[in-house]
Amino acid sequence: MVTTEIGVTAPPASADKTGKLRLGALTALVIGSMVGSGVFSLPQNMAAGAGPLAIMIGWGITAIGMLALVFVYQSLATRKPDLDAGPYAYAKAGFGSFIGFNSAWGYWISAWLGNVSYAVIVFSALSYFFPAFGEGNTWQAVLGASVLLWLVHGLILGGLREAAGVNTIVTIAKIAPIVLFIGIAVVAFKLDVFSLDFSGLGNAGLGSITAQVKSTMLVTLWVFIGIEGASVFSARADRRSEIALATGIGFFTCLALYALVSLLSLGIMTQPELAGLKNPSMAGVLEHVVGPWGAILINVALVVSVLGAFLSWTLLAAEIPHVAGRDGTMPEFFARESGRGVPSTALFITNALVQLFLIITLFAESTYQALFSIASTAILVPYIFSGAYAAKLAITGESYEAGQSRTGPMLIGLIATLYGLWLVYAAGPAYLFMCALLYAVGVPLYVYARRQRKERAFTAVEAVLALALVAVGLFAAYEMWTGAVSPF
Repeated sequence: MVTTEIGVTAPPASADKTGKLRLGALTALVIGSMVGSGVFSLPQNMAAGAGPLAIMIGWGITAIGMLALVFVYQSLATRKPDLDAGPYAYAKAGFGSFIGFNSAWGYWISAWLGNVSYAVIVFSALSYFFPAFGEGNTWQAVLGASVLLWLVHGLILGGLREAAGVNTIVTIAKIAPIVLFIGIAVVAFKLDVFSLDFSGLGNAGLGSITAQVKSTMLVTLWVFIGIEGASVFSARADRRSEIALATGIGFFTCLALYALVSLLSLGIMTQPELAGLKNPSMAGVLEHVVGPWGAILINVALVVSVLGAFLSWTLLAAEIPHVAGRDGTMPEFFARESGRGVPSTALFITNALVQLFLIITLFAESTYQALFSIASTAILVPYIFSGAYAAKLAITGESYEAGQSRTGPMLIGLIATLYGLWLVYAAGPAYLFMCALLYAVGVPLYVYARRQRKERAFTAVEAVLALALVAVGLFAAYEMWTGAVSPF
């Protein structure tokens, strides 16, 4: 995304003279926000827990679930044109302040944890040239990532303004090597390699087909985070109807790229070989086919892609609590701005948390896969309530004209909600416990924010939900303290 000061989005090259975003800009926004680091690690991430059959089923489930979510954001962008803050606004409008807070909190957690994973994968890629960086979690990598983090922090505090065409240029830079990889992989693909242990049941470590499919779910979710990009910036669209088209084009483009990268790789190297690759595993696959220059190309492409995503998501991660702080859902100190209009407090807290978790990756030896799994799990709450809000509007008839069919939108909203709940189940206890703990930490902040505005903290139902969340969070902390579960 092309962002200047926090909350002010500069129009890409395809914007018109009024500053409104046309179809090309909106499509680039959707694709650019989704394509970060995930696609470059798909071969290993998918093969680590599944064989070809389960991976195909996983992409099928993801296609249905994410398409429903696409339709949800398309519908809400036009039915609720006054709500321009994306998933946070939908959750708050549909289910009250506490749910809205948790949606903002979860989106924020996902954003800055995603940045931790970006930092890890950047230095993992650079280890191809500088081996001391290892898997991106050595002390050298953590030091380098910390320097990068605070350089970006300083740039944003200075009121950084990106060139108007950066988003489109970076998106092309991301997509070009992926398309090249797919072209080479098509030529190198061998059916006998792909069909070897097609079900994955010959590998006892993978488990049943159901277990294998579950293992792919957070991976496929991670690479689609950002699908709501056009919806978040719906106020800037030249025509709101183009939000739906841009989101659809972005979704199907990325789905095709992602599925081809993961499935074609299984026809070049076997599942155990792919599972053993270091990330970015696309580099290992291309090196296997064309030699060292293939690995160099992919590692450089990943660094370019992730550095752009790191800056964009730093801006986004700071903006979320800033907006919530301004409307009283989060404490007012998050709403503080510098003289340049930058939300300095939200930015500092966000990057301090990124720094803390970078240090944790050193001592916990946390991997990129563990970090993106936690980030993917954290974002499920805002996604689930976006789907539920769309279903609620269809059920109650709000925003619908008399006699207008509501059955289709209701089913789409329910499918999106059920897909989110299935992902919660697929995440497994370790990542759910970690997220429960992170969500529980936010409850006192919500209470503090409500008291600042001299408003009642909870309704009766919200009080029960808050107590349950804190109880689960405390139990999660105990389980992790004793070592019974560990997300890292």
